[in-house]
Amino acid sequence: MTARKLIRELNPDVEEDVLLKGFVHEIRELKTIKFILLRDTSGIAQVVITKENPLFEKIPKLSLESVIEVHGRVKKSSISKSGFEIEAKEINILSKAEKLPITVTEKGVKISLPKRLDFRSVDLRKPENQALFKIQAALIRGMQEYLDNNGFLHVFTPALMGAPSESGSEVFEVKYYDKKAFLRQDPQLHRQLTIAGGFEKIYDLGTNWRAEKSHTTKHLCEHHACAVEMAYIESEYDTMKVEEELIISALKRVKKDCKEELKILNVDFEIPERPFLVLEFPKVYDILEEMGKKLNFGDDLDAEADSLIWQYVNKKLHKEFYFINKFPFALKPFYVMRYDDQPEYARSVDLNFRGLELSSGGQREHRYDKIMAQVKEKNLNPKSVEWFTKFFKWGVPPHGGFALGIERLTQALLKIDNIRKTVLFPRTPDRFLP
Repeated sequence: MTARKLIRELNPDVEEDVLLKGFVHEIRELKTIKFILLRDTSGIAQVVITKENPLFEKIPKLSLESVIEVHGRVKKSSISKSGFEIEAKEINILSKAEKLPITVTEKGVKISLPKRLDFRSVDLRKPENQALFKIQAALIRGMQEYLDNNGFLHVFTPALMGAPSESGSEVFEVKYYDKKAFLRQDPQLHRQLTIAGGFEKIYDLGTNWRAEKSHTTKHLCEHHACAVEMAYIESEYDTMKVEEELIISALKRVKKDCKEELKILNVDFEIPERPFLVLEFPKVYDILEEMGKKLNFGDDLDAEADSLIWQYVNKKLHKEFYFINKFPFALKPFYVMRYDDQPEYARSVDLNFRGLELSSGGQREHRYDKIMAQVKEKNLNPKSVEWFTKFFKWGVPPHGGFALGIERLTQALLKIDNIRKTVLFPRTPDRFLP
């Protein structure tokens, strides 16, 4: 039996009999010759049937996106973009497609994103979408390579929480037997408890949920992150160094593995230089005022502020990746470490790329008395967070980390206008099917 080959495995200089399987991408019919463009996950090949071929009359029975297998011979071609074509000897229909609800080739046809998402499995067949998710996989592969090679242990932390991981206002409640549980917003607190358990360098690749009723082009109800935590740090700058290396490793892996995919999406990028730019409060307020937006101390950064900072960084400093550090402590949760000599500021860091926030993190407070003082300052009930705070009574190393959004990084890197395109099946306030 002939083994199936992927299209990318074919060599135009080697004339051989092959078995290909895939989707009918396009059919072109002339009087004396017919062409089928066959698409598999690795590319598109041109299948040729001349009038002398007994298969010539079988082609009208094919429909776009039908799944077929082709037995044929590889031949050099000066006409085909790939430099070869397949002379068909036998074609078998494995699954015949009915009339499509949306087009896959989209030649001159504009289809709205909601409709594309309604028929997502068909939409995902587009070579552009295949390229996007191959690049996303390479980003993750590059992150894991760096972490695995530098002593970080891959762990799994709970997705179900007995108490909201943060404020509680943006969590999904689920029934847990006869009790309430919540889907995690971020695995951070359990990463910290893992550090308290004596693990020094860990990371978690997983799903997180936020019940925000947000319909922007950069928000999802379900997203994925590479979440890193490490012990025995000196300051939040240690976490920033690791994040820089993580990003660079991910981008290098894409450059190496995804040349064809980047070409399909018409995307190119430079590997950033180290160290990344760091902007700190209160200097951030000064930059915004220079850009025409006045904020008072303690005000958070809104979408307009984020956009203005990106304009400043891009046009004046010519950078794409930049950290924002030293946020006002009033804006941050109880577990964040603050500067002992400037308690109004937190050792809290965001990483931004082309104006889009990719991650948040920094140094955590590891001293029990300080944590409990901050619990009180934030007007929290100590009992509600005791499941977490009690472990800090028994000695926890200085530690910190970050959670880097996979979809956000994909969106910014590939300059995609809507984050929903970076998820196989996006979950938003008004979409949880298919």
